[in-house]
Amino acid sequence: MIYWLSVIVGSSSSAWASSSRWSCCKRSEMMDNNESHLVPNLLILVGLLAGGVSAFGGKVCHDSLDPVKFAKWKPMLKPYLLLCCGFNVLMLFTALLCFLMQFSVYLTLAEGLKNSIKFYKDTDTPGRCFMKRTLDMTQIEFRCCGNNNFRDWFEVQWISNRYLDMSNDLVKDRVLSNVEGKYLMDSHHLTNNTAHYDYDHRIEELNIWSRGCREALFAYFSSMMNSIGRLGLIMLTHVRVRTHSADSCQRLGLIMLTHVRVQDS
Repeated sequence: MIYWLSVIVGSSSSAWASSSRWSCCKRSEMMDNNESHLVPNLLILVGLLAGGVSAFGGKVCHDSLDPVKFAKWKPMLKPYLLLCCGFNVLMLFTALLCFLMQFSVYLTLAEGLKNSIKFYKDTDTPGRCFMKRTLDMTQIEFRCCGNNNFRDWFEVQWISNRYLDMSNDLVKDRVLSNVEGKYLMDSHHLTNNTAHYDYDHRIEELNIWSRGCREALFAYFSSMMNSIGRLGLIMLTHVRVRTHSADSCQRLGLIMLTHVRVQDS
């Protein structure tokens, strides 16, 4: 029973890791490097291995009650127990990675979001065509704005030059004033509360979402990594129980096999 339960846990771990990897790939443009894919890829592999090892162990334990069937598994038991020991080490390493690599993910998000905001306007540049859409959808989905907060948008020119008439002195002055920290903004309907969503010009914080996307995304990924890490520790416990169970099955099978030989003689 423990073996088949471990198969389910291993399959769940692989499915969860696949979901995590899909989330990383979906937002890869906003991540500074590919290290964030290491943990999900390793967890997918470990989950599949756990399912295979558990299924094999379950079959051996089931056949240990039949001396004839057990005889064909006997030569494989010692390599199987060694494999379980090695798998224990791999499982522990993977679970620890889930907790230890969270700071690396935080730095990756910080640098990746900074570059995403910087290249937000480059919708015509190959390799950055979907940066704007990815960042927009992330801000909508996670209800966040900017890297640290919405003020990050005041430090860059986020409108593509193809939408700006640089021959117009007024446009040129507004773009330059943005770089100097005077903020590029839309000065129309600033006192019209009905012209904007959830807007009241009399309050100071007019931004809808005050939380930065780095904080929001890190909370999302760290929560996922913590959950997968805990699931990995559960799988590690199951592997330890399976190893002991396989050893017991080996002894039981040998006893029954010896008993049958004694009867035959």
